[in-house]
Amino acid sequence: MSGDGRESEGGEEEVRGARRIPGPRGAADDLDLASVPLPPLPPLPPPGGTAPDESVPEQSAPKPERDEPEPPTAEPAPGPEPEPPAPEPAPGPGPCPEAADGGPETGSGAEPVPGGPGPEAADGGPEAADGGPEARSPELFVSSAPGDLPHQVLKALLGAWALSACSAEETAAVEDHLTGCAPCADEALRLRDAVGLLHTDGSLDLDPTLRTRVLDGCFGRRPARIPVPEWAAPYDAETARLDALLRDIGDSEWHAPVRLQWFEEEHQVSRRTTVAGVIGHLMAVDGLLSAALGLDDPLDGGEAPLDPTERTETYWSATRRPPTRAVREPWRAQSHELIRTASFAGRNVAEASVSYGAFALPLQDAALDRAFECWVHGGDIADAVDYPYPAPSAAHLHRMIDLAARMLPGALAGRRGAGLAGPAKDLVPAGAPGRSLHLEIEGHGGGDWYIALDSPAAVGAPERAVAQVALDGVEFCRLVAGHISPVEAAAGQEGDREAIRDVLFAAASLSRL
Repeated sequence: MSGDGRESEGGEEEVRGARRIPGPRGAADDLDLASVPLPPLPPLPPPGGTAPDESVPEQSAPKPERDEPEPPTAEPAPGPEPEPPAPEPAPGPGPCPEAADGGPETGSGAEPVPGGPGPEAADGGPEAADGGPEARSPELFVSSAPGDLPHQVLKALLGAWALSACSAEETAAVEDHLTGCAPCADEALRLRDAVGLLHTDGSLDLDPTLRTRVLDGCFGRRPARIPVPEWAAPYDAETARLDALLRDIGDSEWHAPVRLQWFEEEHQVSRRTTVAGVIGHLMAVDGLLSAALGLDDPLDGGEAPLDPTERTETYWSATRRPPTRAVREPWRAQSHELIRTASFAGRNVAEASVSYGAFALPLQDAALDRAFECWVHGGDIADAVDYPYPAPSAAHLHRMIDLAARMLPGALAGRRGAGLAGPAKDLVPAGAPGRSLHLEIEGHGGGDWYIALDSPAAVGAPERAVAQVALDGVEFCRLVAGHISPVEAAAGQEGDREAIRDVLFAAASLSRL
C-alpha cells in the first residue's frame, strides 16, 4: 500500500481474490431489487477454488502511515461510495451479484433470491464454475407448503378439514395422509357425513311418516309379540301425530281459540272452544270405545249420555276451570290403553258394537271414525296455532273415505225419511244391485265407490250408475267433516242432478261435533 492510501498493483491483485463481508440488507422478498443500489462488489476468486487464507487481508479500514493520524472509529457520514473496480469475468456463467453479496455463506441472514444460485455457486464450487445444472436452473428455497406432519397432528386436523376450515396446505397434507391411513379415512368419512347434517335447509318439523317408517323397520327386524291390530293402526297413527303437535306448543297456546264446525240439517253450525277444550272433547267421545272394551269411562259411563255432542257438553260443564295442558296426559293415557287392550283382546273384539246413541258401529269402524275425527280436529288445532299438519298416509286416508262411502246409503235414507232428500225411484230387494251414483275420489287415498241411492240394503253397481261425482280425497273428507258446504265442494258432476245433490248433502250430514 502506498503512502497516499491507494493500493498498489500487487495488493490490488490480492484483494481482488478475497471475499468481502457485506453489510446487512433487507430480505429478498421485501425489496424491489431493481431499485435498490448494490453495495460495492469485491473481486471474485479465481475459478476452481478459493484464495489462500494468508492472502485475505483484514476486512477493516487500511492502517495509516506513521505521520497520518488514526482515523476515527465512528461510522462515517453516509455518502456515495466509490465505484469499485469491475471484477474480471469468470469463465462460464457466473453468479449474480446478490448471491455474492447476501448468500447463505456470507452470514447476512437474508434468504437467497428465488432463482439465484445455491451455496456452491456463491463459493465458486465446481457446479457453478462448470455451468452445472444448479447454476442453470437453481432450486427454489422459499416454499409455503408445510413439512411432513406427524400422524397425531393430522388426526387432530380432521375436524377442521371436514368443516372446510383448513388452509390449502393443511388440506393437501390431510388428504395425502388419508390415502394411506385407513382409520383416519374412516373417521374423516364419519365427520364429513356429520357436517352434512349441520347444513340442512329443510323444515325442522318431523316427517309425519317418520314414526310409521321407524316402527315398520323395527317390526321387520323383530316382529312384535303382540302386534297392533290392522284396523286400529289408523287410530294409533293419528293419536301419535296429534300428540306430537301438542308437545310442540307452549302453555299459552293451549288457550288459543278454536272454532269447531259441522252441519245440522241444511245449515253449517260452529262452536268456539280452546285447544285444551278440543282435547277434552276427543277424550269424552273416546270414552265410548273404552266402555265397549270394559275400560273406565272418563265420564262415569253409567250416567253419561251416549250421544257425542251431549257427552262433550257434559264434560265441558263438569270442569270447574277452563281446561289446560293438564288434559293431555289423561287423553294420551286413554288412547294407549285402548290400543293395548284391543291388541290383547284378539280378533273377535273387532266386531264388538259401540253405541253412539242414535246409531252403532263395530269397534273396528268406530276406531276408524275416531282416527278420522282426531285428524280433523288436529287440523283445527294446527290452524289455530299456525302449525303444519298434513293429511294422513294414503292407506289410512283410503280407509277413512271407504268408511264414509259405506255410511252414505244410511245417511241418505235418514234424510229421505226426514223429507230432506228426493223419494226413492227404484226399490230393489236387499242385496240386489240398485240405482247408484259413481263416487270417484282422485289423488291422495283415492278410488271408486258406487253409492246405492234408493235403499241402504241395495248394492251399488257400475251398470246401474245414473250419475257421477269426482272429488279430491282431502276435499271429500273436508265435506264429510262439515268444514265446507256441499255447494262449495269443488266436484265434477255428471248425470242425475237430484241424485248428485242428495249424495253431497248426505256426506255433509255425517259431520257432528
